[in-house]
Amino acid sequence: MKYICLGYIEPGKFENMSENERNSFVDECFTYDDVLRKNGHFAGGEALQPASSAVTLRFRGGKATVTDGPFAETKEQIGGILILEARDLNHAIQLMSKHPGVQAGPFEIRPAADLTEMIRDSERRRSITKG
Repeated sequence: MKYICLGYIEPGKFENMSENERNSFVDECFTYDDVLRKNGHFAGGEALQPASSAVTLRFRGGKATVTDGPFAETKEQIGGILILEARDLNHAIQLMSKHPGVQAGPFEIRPAADLTEMIRDSERRRSITKG
């Protein structure tokens, strides 16, 4: 089963590390990512640019509008996502509890939604309206 792991980072945490501390931290994270890959648990992931570079898209007044900044004003900002393959939630927690990235801020772990049936139903409905 896939789990989406949202990695948050405390403001200033990364920036306030010395270069050696930052390099060591990054190397530890990537080393653990390699362990996850080797064992078939790393299904994907990306780091994100700072929250200051974000825009938020909302549907208001019958149209999509764009505002600057992240969706939520929170102390910690999402730093990246990791897509994890795990047997169940407990297994995902075990795997991520060993990730050095937890030292920079919390990880939110959520099961990925399986949209297979929903997609199939939508394709069927759309083919009927076309045909």
